[in-house]
Amino acid sequence: MPSTPLPARPSGAADAVRARISGALAVALGAGLLVAPLAALPSVAADAGVVINEIESNGDTTDWIELLNTSSAPVDVSGWILKDNDDTRTDAVPAGTELAPGAFYVFTEPDMTFGLGMADAARLYLADGTTLVDSSTWTQHAATTYGRCPDGTGEFVTTAASTRGAANDCTPVSTSTATPTDDPAAGVIVVNEVESNGDDTDWVELFNTGDVDVDLTGYVLRDNDDAKRYDLPAGSVVPAQGILLVDQLTAHSPGFDFGLGGADMVRIFAPDGISPVASYAWTVHAATSYGRCPDGTGEMRETTVTTKGAPNNCSLPLAINEVESSGGSPGDWIELVNLSDAVIDASGVVVTDSDTAGHRYTVPAGTEIAPKGHLVLEEADFGFGLGSADAVNLFDVDGATLLDTTSWTAHAGTSWGRCTDATGPFAETAAATKGAVNQCEGEVVVAAWPGGSQVRVLDDENTFSGDLSGLDAVGDVVWAVENGNGLLYRLVPTGDAWLPAEGWADGKKLRYLGGAGTVDAEGVTVVGDSVYVSSERNNDQGSVSRPAVLRFDDVSAGAELVASAEWNLASDFPGLGANAGLEGITWIPDSWLVAEGFVDQRTAAAYDPAVYAGHGDGLFFVGVEGTAAVYAYALNADGSFARVATIETPFALVADVQFDRGLLWVVCDEACEGRTATYEVDANGVFAATNVYARPAGMANVANEGFAIGSSCVDGVAQTFYADDADTDGFSLRGGTLTCTTGTEPTPTPTPTATPTPTATPTPTATATATPTATPTATLAPTPLAPDESDLTDENRGTIEAPSEVRPGGTIRVQLDPALAGATVHVWLFSEPTDLGAAVVGADGAIMVRIPTSVPAGEHRLVITDADGAILAWTELRVTGEGLAATGGDATGSALSVVGGVLALIVGLALLRRARRATV
Repeated sequence: MPSTPLPARPSGAADAVRARISGALAVALGAGLLVAPLAALPSVAADAGVVINEIESNGDTTDWIELLNTSSAPVDVSGWILKDNDDTRTDAVPAGTELAPGAFYVFTEPDMTFGLGMADAARLYLADGTTLVDSSTWTQHAATTYGRCPDGTGEFVTTAASTRGAANDCTPVSTSTATPTDDPAAGVIVVNEVESNGDDTDWVELFNTGDVDVDLTGYVLRDNDDAKRYDLPAGSVVPAQGILLVDQLTAHSPGFDFGLGGADMVRIFAPDGISPVASYAWTVHAATSYGRCPDGTGEMRETTVTTKGAPNNCSLPLAINEVESSGGSPGDWIELVNLSDAVIDASGVVVTDSDTAGHRYTVPAGTEIAPKGHLVLEEADFGFGLGSADAVNLFDVDGATLLDTTSWTAHAGTSWGRCTDATGPFAETAAATKGAVNQCEGEVVVAAWPGGSQVRVLDDENTFSGDLSGLDAVGDVVWAVENGNGLLYRLVPTGDAWLPAEGWADGKKLRYLGGAGTVDAEGVTVVGDSVYVSSERNNDQGSVSRPAVLRFDDVSAGAELVASAEWNLASDFPGLGANAGLEGITWIPDSWLVAEGFVDQRTAAAYDPAVYAGHGDGLFFVGVEGTAAVYAYALNADGSFARVATIETPFALVADVQFDRGLLWVVCDEACEGRTATYEVDANGVFAATNVYARPAGMANVANEGFAIGSSCVDGVAQTFYADDADTDGFSLRGGTLTCTTGTEPTPTPTPTATPTPTATPTPTATATATPTATPTATLAPTPLAPDESDLTDENRGTIEAPSEVRPGGTIRVQLDPALAGATVHVWLFSEPTDLGAAVVGADGAIMVRIPTSVPAGEHRLVITDADGAILAWTELRVTGEGLAATGGDATGSALSVVGGVLALIVGLALLRRARRATV
């Protein structure tokens, strides 16, 4: 029922309150718990003396947050701010609220206007709204409440009972009297499949080899770090001979809030957190996943394809890749591809055309295919021709198990192949590439690295403990950031190595405005005398997305650096996961952008810096992991920001970005085999990919999250730098070379005439608030009105071709009337009108459209309008996957499904395109 905040206790009641706390401490001591006396309470922000003590989030009556004054003096908390995981919710404690020493205060309705969700946070700030006093996060509702045990000083645990406005009930809750040998999961539950490279999210499958269901509620999941744990929520039942899927946390679904690394492990423990149940370890990411073949009982191996929540695919990792059915040399041919990273034996597999009984060819004994390699079968060998309307079928060695198939209704003008090579759907290729990687329309061919093939280690062993991320080379200094501990490093040449400069051996801790939090530092770029850092989140609130750019002005003094400005871009990325935010950052001067004819996608006109008054002399380009795209932003002096352009990439994620030698370099890590793309401004004024380069041939496929290019050319080559987030073999920094003729002259150190200087408490918005100069050449174009759904008729379908299905977060190619080439169009998604933004139609009449991760599953309509909002074309589009759970509510995020006779319990939904690994 509704309730009001409890009044602050008068000083006369303080002794009684302290007596109850002492009683609770005695209970805790009697239970054998480690207790710290209140007098030893560590300081919090501004020596506030007040902590969050208990939290009710499951809404049995109403949600509430309990505060406790642990100090020996009264504390006036009037105006202090309480938030959940949404920075826009800023409820204040009523005026006149003073807490006596030891007093409790319950913040709830009507002063508390927001609810607390299943995966949420409670945060307490001083009245300035920026100085964090205390916080707590959780990934599922407590059956009772979450409370500190002991009161005021202990860690948050699930309490024995709710004690609103009173000392917490820290009586130990017995989950079982069984000994480890009595554990029903021991010897029955096994790790069945693990996905660690995070194509959507990292996840773990558990399999029940027994004949009765096993309830894993309260069991503990860890990786190789004992400090990281995830308690399986209520309802985590593994059916007999079935699968339990445990997913990674997203902004919309519960799960574990850490990532699985390239060299890592998964461990399951009993609820005591000590007794082991099951485990699996690996040394490198699988290109697909590691899984048991057959399910539950086989050895773990790299699977052919991932089968999240379904029976593992244990077939030979072999597929049909390209077919020539007419005019081949010397005749028709069929190309097979090895999908794995190991040599496979293709001996005995069977190939047929559409006549599966009469036209059969068995691949000879001793036929091996190299990792990711191709095998060409000639017509002279398989003994039959391929017709204009025909098929190719690939069967396993038993001659009956179908591994792959493709068919066509007419001869291809070139060849019939997978686009993208090896993994994409079949289409007519751009050119026949017998025995080589397929060439597909609109795809940039992967070229050899334009520099030396070898790399060398640049740091001493164990210089860094891991998590080294973004890099920027400026003169004889390389700036580097480490995301796990939120550190900035200044690296200088030391002999043959690059090591932290004097005073920088341990890095410098990066803090938010006012000195609060720990910045999850992912990318870095230097502009003038300031260092700009891109971040995914505040590591002190690791489950809350906070995609932001921060500026640090004086980095020379002190062991901790406090940001002088922050641009929080969260409003531009609704639904973005806490591990899917800003990775790389770079800066491009306005003078270069204007000279290249860069087009502002907001105005659909030539970029005019005067439109964004107060943004300095250039734009910041940030790479976002979760969308695999790069975005250009004007960061304005008043704290506002404006997105000027969106740049799609061919990668699964963006790890870093650099502007150097007249090129925008976009870097992907081991998820894309370490490839790098270069972009230039094309004739339409948009950044277009000009090359995609493989990593240097001599470099292993490690987790390179940072990339930089030195400014000097020696003997025709420039130094390159790579930051390995996984600290492979104890080394995090490697170097190679780039031919100096790549691109143009080295990019000079930027010296802008005006550096943005936001106010102390910036309030970023998604639109530019700057006023144009008196005679601008371009003005901000208003967003066209959304067309009404009733206006969509067969008469105005227009000319449009698009895939019939797409996943949330996916990017699709939409073919429009070529007559629209060069025109700016607007893209909408129905039934609820969703503005997907503007796009400039390419010379071939095509645009690329990204479907937001927040779009629910189901039938939709993709609508294209002109700048005035008139409908040009529309088509149906089905978004696959489950719908998103609402935040701040009581969503379970669970679903039951039966796939191939195996019951899979899905714990959490995977809806983000990419949350590769938690950077902790």
